[in-house]
Amino acid sequence: MSTTASTEQTTTAPELRRAMKPRQLVMMSLGGAIGAGLFVGSGAGIGVAGPAVLVSFLVAGFLVVLVMRMMGEMVAADPDSGAFSMHAEKALGRTAGRTIGWLYWVQVVIVIAAEATAAAAITSAAFPEIPQWTAALVFMSALTLVNLTAVARFGEFEFWFAALKIVAIVVFLAIGVAMIAGWFPSFTSPGLSNLTAHGGFAPTGLTGIAAGLLVVVFAFGGTEVVAIAAAESRDPSRSVGKAVRSIVWRILFFYIGSVFVMVTVLPWTAEGLASGPFVAVLDAAHVPGAAAAMTIVIVIALLSSLNAMLFSGSRMIFSLAERGAAPARFAKLARNGVPGSAVLASVTFGFVTVALNYLAPDRVLPLLLNAVGSTILVLWTFVTVSHLILRRRYEREGRELPLRMWAFPYLSYVALGLLGLVVVLALFDTAARGQLIATTTFTAAIAFACWLHDRKTADTPAR
Repeated sequence: MSTTASTEQTTTAPELRRAMKPRQLVMMSLGGAIGAGLFVGSGAGIGVAGPAVLVSFLVAGFLVVLVMRMMGEMVAADPDSGAFSMHAEKALGRTAGRTIGWLYWVQVVIVIAAEATAAAAITSAAFPEIPQWTAALVFMSALTLVNLTAVARFGEFEFWFAALKIVAIVVFLAIGVAMIAGWFPSFTSPGLSNLTAHGGFAPTGLTGIAAGLLVVVFAFGGTEVVAIAAAESRDPSRSVGKAVRSIVWRILFFYIGSVFVMVTVLPWTAEGLASGPFVAVLDAAHVPGAAAAMTIVIVIALLSSLNAMLFSGSRMIFSLAERGAAPARFAKLARNGVPGSAVLASVTFGFVTVALNYLAPDRVLPLLLNAVGSTILVLWTFVTVSHLILRRRYEREGRELPLRMWAFPYLSYVALGLLGLVVVLALFDTAARGQLIATTTFTAAIAFACWLHDRKTADTPAR
């Protein structure tokens, strides 16, 4: 093939299109974070810590804000569809970068299946005539088609998807404040008494707060999608900066605000609060149709999270394929700039779980949630260590950074310390310890496989 022909082919080849708007990027970051973690995980946290789960949320929220800021600095300086995987590769070497890339992709694949299963289970409970496996099949099929569309259309779809659940949370907060203030004639306001009346603010002590922290940390998984989506935004440096800055007050407003309403309106021991906290509060308000409407919103929230996760998973395996760490077919793009093969690879396991939902619907979700366990801790640790290395490298090079981490390196070390604290706490919790050991073993296995692959392709330069 001639040089001219080769150049011509390169210039006309389809590529990821920077068509996502800043508002879509912000909403996508929220769409990835506001899912089962908030709507279901918050209730689990209340069940183990009582009102003191607010402390757990504040600590976890502070940690995720630090991680997001570090991630945002690296992405604004060097946007890439591989995001933290590419940054880890530049900071720690090929094996490390590809290990975290594959670990993240596997986690996302499982989360996609878990979100679809959870949404299907809720739908089937509300409408018994719809089998759980049928709902799961419909959800998986519809969102696969959405992810195969051009990124601008996908971004708009996710924007309205996420906007709907944000509006619902705002309405929930308004109803909750009205209940606390005594403005509902059908509900007798407890004031702030529920925060201390049932065994005190921390009825299960520091142990409960620690257990709540383990639950809550995993609730924030999904915020990292903004780092991956930034590569397809119109102005990556500016867009990711805006998204990261806004995540701080949004976390406080949506997460902390919602949990405050829950533990203030109802005793932390109230029936239904641990399993369905939003619905439990609305049932207490006796607002006609409110609980049913919230059930629909929760399904939409789960599907929005699934949608965002599918996007991030497809882009991660696309990046791995571009770097020679995954089959080359996953790096191929359709004419609309979408990595179709990567999308289909990321949903395959989700369709497998459709069959599992048919065979054993009650056992699928717990198995899936247990499988992803503590992978978020590994991911955030890689982000923090990569940031410490790359930031010093940028400073030596005299490079200007569009977005900078606060109080570097002190807050970066604080984040690393908090991650270490969560790991130590996990070691003293039987279930969490098992997940941590499984995740560590799985990560080591991926690292060994990547190391072997790198040895075979040592002469192939990284992108």
